[in-house]
Amino acid sequence: MVAEILSTHTPELFQKAVRRAAELLRAGEVVALPTETVYGLAANALDEKAVAKIFQIKGRPSHNPIIVHVAGNAMAHDCVKEFTLLAEKFSNAFWPGPLTLVLPRAKKIPDSVTAGGETIGVRWPSHPFMQAVIRECGFPLAAPSANLSNQISPTNVEHVRAQLGSKISLIVDGGQSQVGIESTVLDLTVSPPRILRPGMIHAESLTAVAGEVQSPKSIVQGETARKSPGLLKKHYSPKAKLVVLYWRDEADLRLQVSSLKFQIPDCHVIAHTQIPADESFADVSVMPHDAEAFARALYAELHRCDQAGARLIIVEAPPADLPEWFGIMDRLQRAAA
Repeated sequence: MVAEILSTHTPELFQKAVRRAAELLRAGEVVALPTETVYGLAANALDEKAVAKIFQIKGRPSHNPIIVHVAGNAMAHDCVKEFTLLAEKFSNAFWPGPLTLVLPRAKKIPDSVTAGGETIGVRWPSHPFMQAVIRECGFPLAAPSANLSNQISPTNVEHVRAQLGSKISLIVDGGQSQVGIESTVLDLTVSPPRILRPGMIHAESLTAVAGEVQSPKSIVQGETARKSPGLLKKHYSPKAKLVVLYWRDEADLRLQVSSLKFQIPDCHVIAHTQIPADESFADVSVMPHDAEAFARALYAELHRCDQAGARLIIVEAPPADLPEWFGIMDRLQRAAA
């Protein structure tokens, strides 16, 4: 199988791609679609056999739940037992957008979507193509990231093609993902609500809506494992070994690399403040200081390092005390595990 790739850059191509994607999804197939966070591998969330194909294609463990994507609050209501007043507050504040709300599941949701748990993560994405496909289908879409399990999430069509191009029949090119890392996941089945997976909507923004939100630092892995994806210790990982380091200057960086028993010419460096000279290292990427821009570029840089055959990727640690960086640091720590 070689995936068909459809563009969306004109209104005519956009509508053609919507119709083709919806046709395949109605037939129980799995397709790769763009969202504002990362590209998703989508199937009819109400079709157990279609959802099973996602797990097979990705090599995804059955205990890892899948977020369900909707187009509007009415569809979200149908996926859960009760869409609470608090859920309404968060949806009004942040939907459509990169926030997943965890609520008790509706009976119609297959066990495979929730990893057998009693809760479901539901999100209304802001990407216009994903919205259009869901509306055309008339049913919600189960859609984890469109990559092999535990590997780097895709933020453009080429990333999807490289990993899944021989495993699925359609990839829709919706441009570069504008958020760049996966959604924030917020558990509304506990009080106060708890962040299960940090993202670019951070605790301070959520607190402004709810009054109090529990930090993801308080997560107990076993307790929350079936409520949210992205909680496995090792996740979002490049082929190369990844290390997150602070360094004062280039001499300090070289000393730390030598302690890792790697040679300087084998190292790819992703830096944002302390930029080493690039003639000694295999490659040096300069990243933005801004957290949103950094997140948008991160996975693409990790993909690029893998394609270049990197053996070691060194990422300059982001600011540890600024909430807008917590989601990025979470991804880096799991990639380095």
